Amino acid sequence: MPASPSTARAINDRLALRLLQQQGPLTAGQLKQLTGLSRPTVADLVERLQSAGLITVVGETGAERRGPNARLYGIVADRAHLAALDVRTDGLTVVVADLLGTVLAEASVPIGGDTGTGPAVEQAVALVERTAKEAGAERLHSVGVGAPGLIDPATGELRDSSGLPAWHRRLAGALQERLAARVLVENETNLAALAEQRDGVAVDRDTFVLLWLGHGVGAAVVLDGALRRGASGGTGEIGFLPVPGTDGLPSATGCEGGFHSLAGAAAITELAARHGLVPPAEPHSHEPPAATVVRAAVAAMGGTPTEGSEALAVSAPDSGATEVRAAAAFLNALADRLAIGVASVTAVLDPGCVVLGGEIGQAGGAALASLVQDRLTTMSPLHTEVRAGALGGGAVLRGALFTARDAAQDELFPLLAPQA
Repeated sequence: MPASPSTARAINDRLALRLLQQQGPLTAGQLKQLTGLSRPTVADLVERLQSAGLITVVGETGAERRGPNARLYGIVADRAHLAALDVRTDGLTVVVADLLGTVLAEASVPIGGDTGTGPAVEQAVALVERTAKEAGAERLHSVGVGAPGLIDPATGELRDSSGLPAWHRRLAGALQERLAARVLVENETNLAALAEQRDGVAVDRDTFVLLWLGHGVGAAVVLDGALRRGASGGTGEIGFLPVPGTDGLPSATGCEGGFHSLAGAAAITELAARHGLVPPAEPHSHEPPAATVVRAAVAAMGGTPTEGSEALAVSAPDSGATEVRAAAAFLNALADRLAIGVASVTAVLDPGCVVLGGEIGQAGGAALASLVQDRLTTMSPLHTEVRAGALGGGAVLRGALFTARDAAQDELFPLLAPQA
């Protein structure tokens, strides 16, 4: 059954808006070429979108060209303002952006473990309000929140967890009440996967797993282009995965003894210390010390993968040979540990691609990813590419911003439904 004229108009409008968002300002002629629509149809949709306040003329193409075909149309970026939050156990970071995702202001605040729930929520909400004011945003349309823990798939709320501060669960409601904005909460690792798929190393993958390596460990599963959360929102809680090489088994109330005990930041720092490696006195930005020591080890190796490690250690000058050997041994041992988790995921899901994300995955880069892939090749018959994440810890904020932007655009952009 052919679409009604009103439905066809809505489809064309949204297509044009998506193109303007993805490719920047375009002329009517370029919209005609990219959409395949006729010139009168494009002229009509441009007029409709201008009247709705969604697009405007932002310039012209060519110094000698004039007229409607030379005008460049772009989305009205300040039609809506968005916020994205990366909530950690010890504080949070917020960015405020426009409808195109351009960051206008950013700020962070530490929240100590001894801070009460009420004061902690007030600090967090006040930070968002101040950052929005700094960005010139009179009101926020949508707020994306990335937080550790399980998200209830039925309610979209952060589930109770004894390992997380109580203020985490109160934050979304307080934001919605104070800001009158739409607030969307998602697991931090899932948001990192969304960011890597939209704007990172997984842009060419419809199916992949992101292994988050930060202060803790987690995984996000994307199958056939869709994020999979599981029946209780617990897909990817790989820290609880029972693995060899630990002193015990995880429990329902704690992941000690699981994969977390091999690949969490504290475990990696301890592993480095066993090899005589300690983080520098001044760590790299706000990343975990484990990420700093991994980056230093890769630098000591010259960024070379495992197969060249031993040769480099032997041929290095005496003054640096000990450091190089220690770095090689540490990275090999870390790759052994990570390969256990990656092989487990691969055996169950066969994703074809695993991204080592988070601050530690980014610090290890292609060198660590290559080491893990070498081991995976000997452990699994399933071909799996291991890639280093491109966005590091910033992936959570990027993913939260994508979530907020999608929500705003779904409301502001014409819906794919008949119009009255």
